[in-house]
Amino acid sequence: MSDPAVTTIQAEALGLLEWPRLAEQLASFASTTAGQRACLALPLPENLEQSQALLAETTELLGLDGLTAAAGGAGLSFQGVADIAGVVAHCAKGGCAGGDSLLDVATTLAAARRLRRAIDEPELRPVCTALLSAMRTLPDLEQRLLFCLEEGGRIADRASAPLEGLRRQLMEGRRERRDRLQDLVRRYGALLQDSVVSERHGRPVLAVRAGAASQLPGLVHDSSASGNTVFVEPQAVIALGNRIRELEGKERDLELAVLRELSGLVGADGEALELLQSILVRLDFALARARYGQWLGAVRPELSDGPSAGFELKDLRHPLLLWQQKREGGHPVVPVTISVGESLRVVAITGPNTGGKTVGLKSVGLAALMARAGLFLPCTGSPRLPWCAQVLADIGDEQSLQQNLSTFSGHIRRIARILDALPEPGGLTDVGGEPGPGASLVLLDEVGAGTDPVEGSALATALLKHLADRARLTIATTHFGELKALKYADHRFENASVAFDVETLSPTYKLQWGIPGRSNALAIAGRLGLSEEVLHQAAAQLAPLGEGEVNQVIAGLEDQRQRQQEAAEEAAVLLARTELLHEELLLRWQEQKDQSAELQEQRRQLLEQSIRKGQQEVRRIIRRLRQGEGSMGPGRSGPGSSDLGETARLAGQRLKRLEQQHRPSPERREHRGWMPAIGDRVRLLALGKAAEVLAIAADGQELTVRCGVMRMTVELAAIEGLHGEKPTPPEPQVQVQVQVQGKRGLGGRGPDVRTERNTVDVRGLRVHEAEAAVEEHLRNANGPVWVIHGVGTGKLKRGLRQWLETVPYVERVSDAAQRDGGGGCSVVYVK
Repeated sequence: MSDPAVTTIQAEALGLLEWPRLAEQLASFASTTAGQRACLALPLPENLEQSQALLAETTELLGLDGLTAAAGGAGLSFQGVADIAGVVAHCAKGGCAGGDSLLDVATTLAAARRLRRAIDEPELRPVCTALLSAMRTLPDLEQRLLFCLEEGGRIADRASAPLEGLRRQLMEGRRERRDRLQDLVRRYGALLQDSVVSERHGRPVLAVRAGAASQLPGLVHDSSASGNTVFVEPQAVIALGNRIRELEGKERDLELAVLRELSGLVGADGEALELLQSILVRLDFALARARYGQWLGAVRPELSDGPSAGFELKDLRHPLLLWQQKREGGHPVVPVTISVGESLRVVAITGPNTGGKTVGLKSVGLAALMARAGLFLPCTGSPRLPWCAQVLADIGDEQSLQQNLSTFSGHIRRIARILDALPEPGGLTDVGGEPGPGASLVLLDEVGAGTDPVEGSALATALLKHLADRARLTIATTHFGELKALKYADHRFENASVAFDVETLSPTYKLQWGIPGRSNALAIAGRLGLSEEVLHQAAAQLAPLGEGEVNQVIAGLEDQRQRQQEAAEEAAVLLARTELLHEELLLRWQEQKDQSAELQEQRRQLLEQSIRKGQQEVRRIIRRLRQGEGSMGPGRSGPGSSDLGETARLAGQRLKRLEQQHRPSPERREHRGWMPAIGDRVRLLALGKAAEVLAIAADGQELTVRCGVMRMTVELAAIEGLHGEKPTPPEPQVQVQVQVQGKRGLGGRGPDVRTERNTVDVRGLRVHEAEAAVEEHLRNANGPVWVIHGVGTGKLKRGLRQWLETVPYVERVSDAAQRDGGGGCSVVYVK
């Protein structure tokens, strides 16, 4: 990699693929000037581990930025982050920085502390959290800078006691001089051209008429262009002005002393500040990559460590053309699909000019570079490709009149440099069969062009065979028909072509795999009105060479491919209709089931009514029998009355048993423990449609499902199985937290007793200053922390409480006991 020739040919490839232009587009998504410079440089990592780390950073910040935006914000904010590299380096060398530059250091420290709070989550964002672990936010330095500096970089009066006293004297002297000048304006108003006190050479003057200048004692500093007005500093304020000038000089000296002190503090922490700046730049760079990928609609690629791994890029779109489409209203970008197996080494793309061959070459090259740089790819699905240590290209016309080079000569010289940069034959693996340092991707546009067709075809064939031994993948565009036959003699070769519509005489920009492109020159000439006699003679000339038959074979393959594609589309439509029919049948079956249950319930209610009427009739019969038995007197019952009573009693019992048999049994809840798993299909009760389970919450109470093109989160009770199974939620896990009081052991929790070590006094500080002081105690706390903020107006207490609610590792906050300060002290319990 250190060979200058190798570096040069790789830099040429980046220029041919327009990598700097992509870097400019990426830089527009950066939040800071330093981040924009990092995007414009857009470095390429030296190994696979670095690229995977960059992809992980992009993924983590993309998720965090989306969560922040979903919560109502504008995403992850870098507001307040300035480029402090220059001022830190200046202070580290003993220089004195200005107030505005030192204030930038303070705002950057505050922004870094805010970003660390937002990002620090080891379980969700392990890579970015590990990156922040080495960063120090230096709260003491931030507080000192903010204490001494005001908005605009002005040094505050409180920065130095002598400075405060001197400024008080200055203010009194200026007020006294102003009062004297106003008194002179009133006394000598008749001599003045204007009653406004102006300034010349830093001294206050009055505009006096030229003829009356001798009547106002003082020092003349200037005159008007016409000579009618002179500007006089009255004698009464000259001595006072000199005193003010002297005090202003002392003020500058005291301010310079404060700036030197602050610059010394910044220089003392120069290494920590340089590391903080580099981490912030890296985070901004990662966020820019995430936002750029989201804007492109890109997905994260999977990089393989084996140099012989395949390329799977579905619906890949050229990012620069996609930018033109979205930002500049360009034409829609036609995607291409690249599917290269592990054994494939060379792909020859044929087809007409302006058909999209070169765009396909550049798309693949940019995809390999973007994945290596930690960028997402504008694809669909899950793109996979090897980590490419080399992306070498020969694209475009190399004709140069100044260097006396023809197109052919220019291509040959660049291809020679490409061959010098590639590993030796068999270099895809190291000695012993271990994977090499990375894959090599070679892109050749119009290989062998610019010379005699026969010799150019032979040279192109030999070159591609040589590259098949040395490069992981070579993609070449060509018009030579002989290269189309290489596929059938060597399994490492594959054909592809860009489609062309003969009816409209225009390319479709679609890439077809497995079918070589055929010449359309005769068809195009015929459509454009060329003589039929000439076309027949041309066809006769092609027949002895066999090119006519080859073109017929290619045309047949294209027709067959078109029919297969149409059949596949019809099958997809049929499958979609089948799924809709299946869902409709399930819905109809459920409706019929509900109607059957309702009909059975109606019949059961009618039967119960009939049974109740029968029971009432039996009771009336028994009552009449008993009444008739009583009217006949004792011992004179009618014949068969006891038999009739017994019969009525038995009839009543049978009716009661019948009622119990048809009474609906109470519903019993089935505890079969059914729970859907990821990938299962369930039915949404609200929509009555089937959906696929994508994710399950940790407590099992919510599911993320996809129904058609919709993706939603639903409760467990809102779904059921396709066969009517009701889900059983998992038993909640009871967590018991035990708080141990007493002496702190090794690694244990500290005592819930206020001591000097777990108490921080923030009275008199501003809210942001108090936040920094409290955060340092909380990060080292092993138990509750007592924060003394006082009562006062309550502004400091409210600000701290609102901030503590956002800190993830704070469990709760409460007022301290009366003996520990009551409402003037808060107790912060950490998790």
